[in-house]
Parts: sequence; structure tokens; C-alpha cells
Amino acid sequence: MSVSDLSFFLSTAHECSYLAGHEAASLVADPTIRLNTENYSDLIQLGFRRSGGMAYRPHCGACKACVAIRIPATGFHFSRGQRRIWKKNDDLELSSLPLEFHEEHYKLYQRYQSSRHKGGSMDVDDREKYTSFFAADGLDSRLVEFRYAGKLLCVAVIDWLPAGLSSMYTFFDPEYENRGLGVYAILWQIVKAQELGLPHVYLGYWIKDCDKMSYKTHYRPYELFVRQQWHRGID
Repeated sequence: MSVSDLSFFLSTAHECSYLAGHEAASLVADPTIRLNTENYSDLIQLGFRRSGGMAYRPHCGACKACVAIRIPATGFHFSRGQRRIWKKNDDLELSSLPLEFHEEHYKLYQRYQSSRHKGGSMDVDDREKYTSFFAADGLDSRLVEFRYAGKLLCVAVIDWLPAGLSSMYTFFDPEYENRGLGVYAILWQIVKAQELGLPHVYLGYWIKDCDKMSYKTHYRPYELFVRQQWHRGID
């Protein structure tokens, strides 16, 4: 089934997770239709993102703050700081695993949430919520581990799509924050996309006035989905 055949629904309004005092709503692709590599690849090029097996796009009336962002793999250039982080982590061991539950990953995820997003909606001890957030049976989704001397430092959840790699979520050991593991994980995905001949790495949504999302425009050049088209961002 192509995207043109899908039905879309508007969610009820709820408190915005990123901008205080704002309400948010989403345009949701028909949840009865199973996401797969082909239809999600089409949807992500139209500014959609997934949570579990549900594809959505912000649809908040007059507010247009949430903007989909992606990095063109072939045009990417390391900044001086990114090059330092890349070299700092060249001692890490990487492995790619199927998207399955691992207790070791879950414990790392909990430590990350408690350190970086304490009190947030994901800072709860709930294995089912954790699993349902990442799982989507019809997709080629993988867990990329980053280890040092056998110790798990970072996990990146990545969807492999014809449109590119979708960086769904990354979490890491807060005790090793000086390594810049979040940055390194994205750089690794950009380099991997280049190796695979994939055109883009999708980073979800960017909000100009949200400090937690400012890092996404540090990978250049980048493109923003505005007025139903992708436009190159300002360098």
C-alpha cells in the first residue's frame, strides 16, 4: 500500500513536551496499517516519525515550531570539534544486533533517562513501555552497541530505510559524557550511510527555541522540511 492510499487522523490536543505553555497535536497515519520499510521510507520523506509502530507528524495549528531535519550523507563535512570526538572514540568496539529486548540495554537506558531527562515521561521503570517505544515488526530496525573493553557505553536504535538511516534514539552511560557519545553515534550513522550509498540520515524534529534540540543543526549541511518540501538550512 502506498502513502497516497493511507488514511490520516488528527490526535487530540495535549501538553507540549518541548515548549512550555503550548499544546500539541499530531497527524497520525492509519494505525491499522502495518508500517514496513517501503511505506515508512515514504512517510519519513514527508516529515513523519515513528513511535513504536505508529507514524506521526506534528500538526499543531498555528504553531510550526517542530521541523523535520535530515543530513545529506554525501555533502556532510566534519567540524573540527566533531573530528576530535570521532578520534576520541576510535577505541570503541561496535556490533549490530536485531531489535530485541536486552536487560543490559534497559539498565543503561534507565541510567541515561535518570541523568538526562529526570522526571520526564520516559524516566520510569517500565519494560513494556520501553519495548513498545522502539518496536515495529515490519521494519529493518537494529541496535548498534558501542563498547569499550567489553563495557557497554552507548546504544543507537536505527531504522534502515531506502530513504536513508533514521536515527530513532540514542542513549549512553552518563559517566562517559566526556567522550561525546551522542555526537559520535550520529557521526557513525552519517559515515555508515555514506558507505551504504544511502542519501540521508534522519534526526527527527528540530525546534529552534528548544535548547535540547539545538545539537541537530551542528551537523552540516542539513535540510529542513518546511511547507511540504525539504530546504537546505542556513550554515
